[in-house]
Amino acid sequence: MASPAASSAASANRYGPQGNKHPYHLVDPSPWPVIGSVAAGVLALGAIFYMHDGPKWVIGVGFLLVFVTMWFWWRDVIREATHQGHHTGAVQIGLRYGMALFIASEVMFFAAWFWAYFNAALFPTEAIEKTWPPPTVATFDPWDLPFLNTLILLMSGVTVTWAHHALKEGNREHLIQGLALTVLLGLTFTGVQAYEYGHAAFGFRDGIYSSTFYMATGFHGFHVIVGTVFLIVCFFRTLKDHFKPEHHFGFEAAAWYWHFVDVVWLFLFCCIYWWGAGPNAGAGH
Repeated sequence: MASPAASSAASANRYGPQGNKHPYHLVDPSPWPVIGSVAAGVLALGAIFYMHDGPKWVIGVGFLLVFVTMWFWWRDVIREATHQGHHTGAVQIGLRYGMALFIASEVMFFAAWFWAYFNAALFPTEAIEKTWPPPTVATFDPWDLPFLNTLILLMSGVTVTWAHHALKEGNREHLIQGLALTVLLGLTFTGVQAYEYGHAAFGFRDGIYSSTFYMATGFHGFHVIVGTVFLIVCFFRTLKDHFKPEHHFGFEAAAWYWHFVDVVWLFLFCCIYWWGAGPNAGAGH
């Protein structure tokens, strides 16, 4: 028969610390949901001002507030998961459902931009001579920088999967290498897209093609930046031995998010860069 001490240890392992009689985590009151909502609102308002010649400092304040929220909120979650033992098996299942629903909401977010693009492309108006892309627009050559970025992002999907398998096998060296390569590829993708934007033959307010192009690809680029930050956090957590083969939801969520970013880019490349390329593709670059 197990000793009382062994039974208590088994209960703590199953239900978390503090002698809980259930496997769930009752989260302490936190200011970060409210602060995060305010930060997101300020950032959205700043983006609107930025695109309509309003005060430029608002978007900077928005980014700063979002960064502060991410820093301290993730710090609290890491403490709960790694140091306080609140993320039991039941809690991790709930977190996985939550991440899956979050990605599903992101799918619908991008569906709106694809809908706008295809509505304009399949039913072009008189204003653009019923032609798509508009005859005055010199689109990007899909087999130049866009194809290079496609290869970069697909390779990053391979390296993050390699890192995930290394983590599950307890291979810390390969985990660190795979994560470092994924972060490097993510930063390279962002740099190439910034260079592409800097050499575009059309601006954001140059018509319906420009607006739908920049909103779809720009929001994807923003998600790549967020995903890269996510992976950088995971990289430093790996150096501190926060992840174990049986307990690594933080890394798993980052990998799911990164694969989502990969898939969205494939749709963007096929639909906007390739299918939407007109006779003037590559002109003016």
